Amino acid sequence: MKEGALFVCARQDGDIRASPGSNEGLYSNDTRHLSELSLTIGGRSPTLLSTTTHSPYEAVVCLTNAAVDEEGGSPIPAKVLSIHRMLLLGDRLYQRIVIQNHSGTRVPTELEIKLEADFVDIFEVRGAYERVNREPTLSSNSSASEFSFCYLGKDELRRESIVEVLSPGRAEKDSADGARLRWALDLEPLQTVTAEFTVEPSLEGARARDHSFQSAQRVVASKSREWLDSCTRIDCGSARLQRILATGISDLRALMTPSEDGEMIAAGIPWYVASFGRDALLTSLEMLVLTPEPARRSLVHLARMQAQTDDPYRDAEPGKILHELRQGELARSGSIPHSPYYGTVDATPLFLMLASAFWRWTADRDTIEKLEPALDAALQWIDGYGDRDGDGFVEYLSRSPSGLHNHGWKDSQHSIMHADGSPAEGPIALVEVQAYVYMAKHDIADVYRALGRPGRAASLETEAAKLREAFNEVFWMPEEDTFALALDGSKHQVRSVTSNPGHCLYCGIVDGDRAQIVAHRLLNREMFSGWGIRTLSSRSPSYNPMSYHNGSVWPHDNAIIAAGFKRCGLTQEAQTVATALFEAALESPSSRLPELFCGFDREEGRSYVRYPVACSPQAWAAAAPFMTLQALLGISADAPAGLLAVHEPMLSDAMKGFRLHDMRVGDSRVSLDVTNAGLGSVCTLLDDPAPIRVSIR
Repeated sequence: MKEGALFVCARQDGDIRASPGSNEGLYSNDTRHLSELSLTIGGRSPTLLSTTTHSPYEAVVCLTNAAVDEEGGSPIPAKVLSIHRMLLLGDRLYQRIVIQNHSGTRVPTELEIKLEADFVDIFEVRGAYERVNREPTLSSNSSASEFSFCYLGKDELRRESIVEVLSPGRAEKDSADGARLRWALDLEPLQTVTAEFTVEPSLEGARARDHSFQSAQRVVASKSREWLDSCTRIDCGSARLQRILATGISDLRALMTPSEDGEMIAAGIPWYVASFGRDALLTSLEMLVLTPEPARRSLVHLARMQAQTDDPYRDAEPGKILHELRQGELARSGSIPHSPYYGTVDATPLFLMLASAFWRWTADRDTIEKLEPALDAALQWIDGYGDRDGDGFVEYLSRSPSGLHNHGWKDSQHSIMHADGSPAEGPIALVEVQAYVYMAKHDIADVYRALGRPGRAASLETEAAKLREAFNEVFWMPEEDTFALALDGSKHQVRSVTSNPGHCLYCGIVDGDRAQIVAHRLLNREMFSGWGIRTLSSRSPSYNPMSYHNGSVWPHDNAIIAAGFKRCGLTQEAQTVATALFEAALESPSSRLPELFCGFDREEGRSYVRYPVACSPQAWAAAAPFMTLQALLGISADAPAGLLAVHEPMLSDAMKGFRLHDMRVGDSRVSLDVTNAGLGSVCTLLDDPAPIRVSIR
């Protein structure tokens, strides 16, 4: 569950019982504020009946009591009490527990909630950092109805978990890091009692406004409705596809997280509830057909956080866009470099790509003018620090001893390997990064013209054309029918066959005669699992279908590739990938695409194999269906020219049709109807979106 800055990882019964290696807990700003929240009736854990998640911020758990043998009293049979445990996230964690007696006799017993708080940093929870000594958690009662856990970190900030219990419950200190909430129950037949309590994370004594359970429910529901109203409404003729889209929209809303620049898209739950440059930029790009507002906020936020100095510990260089910003004790104290950390080679060109795409969808001159200094700095970084040896390609080499080894989207330790399985030595020039730089320079030229700088625009187009020519010459592997993964520090091709060249099709850097060749290779059985395109060929000695980046399938990767296929006129190939993605989403009970899944071959009657620690929901996976849908429908915007184009819309046989209502283009709203018509699809404009013109081909 997630809402705002808070998220919860709990068991199906609603309990939190964190153990070493467990991600269970209540979190805020990269800190675990509860490590235990466990419920007992008569000293026994109840039996789970069902769990229903009504929304990302609300859940209901149905339980019943286990049998209790009361010493010196009346025993309580099993399954005589119904226990409805309602969890709500708003400005704090709310719990309401409703208990009813279904036996024919009076039931005296006790409801107890055990609480503990360890205030562990998320990097410690993940196992990415190990601290030898930690200061103890302190606990105290301020009254019979309020209790707090307190921790003073090495960053000298005071973190608290403030627990409030409604009467007739009472709070009791249990130990230095533990407490218990108790309600004495004496239930007559069919009698119902309600127990309520809240847990509020606090930093430096800051408190949120008091809300009842009902008022907090109304506030969060209102925010959710506002989000839905801000998005393009998409109706399709298939209930199954509608669930995929509804889940994606709901998950994207849940991942919105407060920042100084408005709500930002967090990368994923549980590990990445933080600002990530690459993730926010790609997710915003994927969902422009849904709403451009997250793109605006991402651009403004990342421009404000753009590196100003050269700092090797944080892999920062002037003009560079951040990789990851953390708010926890370890980052604030300097124990890790994420304050913020800049170890990403692709976020800076992606920043320019999103800025130009945002301009095409909105024609928002005010925002673009405010971003102009950041755009200039990003281009200077690309041509200076990014091109480390002056060969025209952008490379990376980690400088931070506490940072990442690899700086592309495949950033795990062993993701950049030669075809023989040996690791590539840096500096590394990744294939997709050159494509991002090409698209960034080619597309941002229009923005510079709009800003009254035609000379700069012309030079950027010349630079882009020069990069395209060099790229197709240096990265192409004719005997493999694809492009190399990278160039290593000796300028040798890293000749692994990967999904990365699919991004190059999307960016338009690939020579026309090679696009179909690359697409064919990506859809060969060694690359295409049946559920999607693998990150690495199954013929590679480094291939492992259960790895993070060397053989798994990533939905966002496939969405970009599908959009690339469509851009190159490869409609059938785009449909193949889109169909696989939508079918994979339907394998989840919630119709959700996870961050990634294993790359095993698809077998009849079997679902894909889940990746055990994938984030779910995860931002760019949640947005992947919308980029895929935009590609299938052939939608592109040019708001500065007052134009929306729909080019050769094509739906698969399983898709009866789509209606897009109130799609934002500039200051207008466009509504379209696309229906399947056998050999093709028919697109109809539903209303007059003047002054926007709509071109349908």
